[in-house]
Amino acid sequence: MDDHRLVYTLDEALTFMGFGKFQGLALAYSGLGWFSEAMEVMILSFVGPAVKSEWGLSSSEESLITTVVFAGMLVGAYSWGLISDIYGRRMSILGGALVTFVAGLLSAFSPNYISLLILRGLAGAGLGSGHVFFSWFMEFVPPSNRGKWMVVFSTFWTFGSVSEAALAWIVMPILTWRWLLALSAIPAFVLLIFIVFMPESPRYLCTKGRITDAHNILDKIAQFNQTSLPSGNLTSDGTNDLDEEFSTSEETPLLSSARKRTTVRKSGFSSFLMLFSPRFFKTTILLWVLYFGNSFVYYGIVLLASELSGSQSKCSSSILLSENVQDASVYINVFITSFAELPGLLTAALLVDRVGRKLSMTIMFIFVCIFLLPLVTLQSNILLTALLSGARMFSMGTFIIANIFAPEIYPTSMRSTGAGVAYAVGRIGGMVCPLVAVGLVTSCHQTAAIILLEALIVLSVVVILLIPFETKGKELVDTMDGVSNSKQVLVVA
Repeated sequence: MDDHRLVYTLDEALTFMGFGKFQGLALAYSGLGWFSEAMEVMILSFVGPAVKSEWGLSSSEESLITTVVFAGMLVGAYSWGLISDIYGRRMSILGGALVTFVAGLLSAFSPNYISLLILRGLAGAGLGSGHVFFSWFMEFVPPSNRGKWMVVFSTFWTFGSVSEAALAWIVMPILTWRWLLALSAIPAFVLLIFIVFMPESPRYLCTKGRITDAHNILDKIAQFNQTSLPSGNLTSDGTNDLDEEFSTSEETPLLSSARKRTTVRKSGFSSFLMLFSPRFFKTTILLWVLYFGNSFVYYGIVLLASELSGSQSKCSSSILLSENVQDASVYINVFITSFAELPGLLTAALLVDRVGRKLSMTIMFIFVCIFLLPLVTLQSNILLTALLSGARMFSMGTFIIANIFAPEIYPTSMRSTGAGVAYAVGRIGGMVCPLVAVGLVTSCHQTAAIILLEALIVLSVVVILLIPFETKGKELVDTMDGVSNSKQVLVVA
């Protein structure tokens, strides 16, 4: 008689409960993770020129300070993604925040250039866990308005950028770059304090066969939101075969420690290999190209805001400015262009759940291209700021929608790995950008730098159109079987 009891999926439970107080707190916590990452990335616009002036560095040595951070983020994005899919979202968030805080704080006491490079690289490795905050929060949000809330989540990046520009504007003229590094590490410390109150993702627990644990978390969320769960029992669309080896019952003895470690390694390696399975190979490669182009263009615009500040009719003006870190126009320009991201996020929020992820990114990339085009020639300071603000506004929109799109494509059992590797490839774009695009500008080749950015925008649009999936309004799937069952829904005809 009990064989026909009602069951419900995790997405049905989230939809039934709706977006409540718990999701609001989860938004604040995960958003703080992105706030912290934005501050640590934006700090590069101010610390590089200051260190160059104090220690007499060359332009290439200055650029290397930025490059090592993105190199660390590349390694961290992949590593924290694997840890997240094997050991859980909370473990990855804890490890990333700890590395970011310790390395970020210690870098403020760097006695020389080499130690600064090492510590900033380690801080970058910690920052590589940023995409895990995205996945963790996404897995608590009802599918019907997931796109909108993920865009709201992304506003924390903009506020982090604006806050860092404001902090630099206050700190740099009266103190030193060391104080800026130390103060910018505070958000990561706050993450460490509040991690004890954050639950594991129930969707992750379902993929590990821990249905009871997932139900208990959902029940606590329902109580906190002053609502209830649907009638019946929680079910999943399947569990990972590798993970089922960890489940225990009265008939199944516990695995030995050695066998557990072997299974964990196999599970992580399997998640990575599945990215190249026939089902995901094309999409994975296209996502990598999209993330590379997106990161290169976005960070190119961010860095150009400081490199081109004060440029009038002579190339030398931007070079002179980068040597004078006390010039307030640097902070003003970065501050204004950072604020420009807010209308871009609003535009993304209006488009993402209406026209879909792919069309939204295409539209916004086209506007980035339009705003950058006049910069092939030198412009006045006011027009320069206006054009860079417009470009950054829409570039931020494409950047955020891509970060929503990638985790939605992959099942829970490999979501953080898939999104993390794509995020890591994007970090390569961030690494190359200061050496190529910014290097061209400081060498008086502004036109070539802008043409390079425009070419990458065109490539990114082509890649978006080739991706065979649209995830607007679709439920997240947990396993490869779930992808198979929903493939006809996701693939665009």
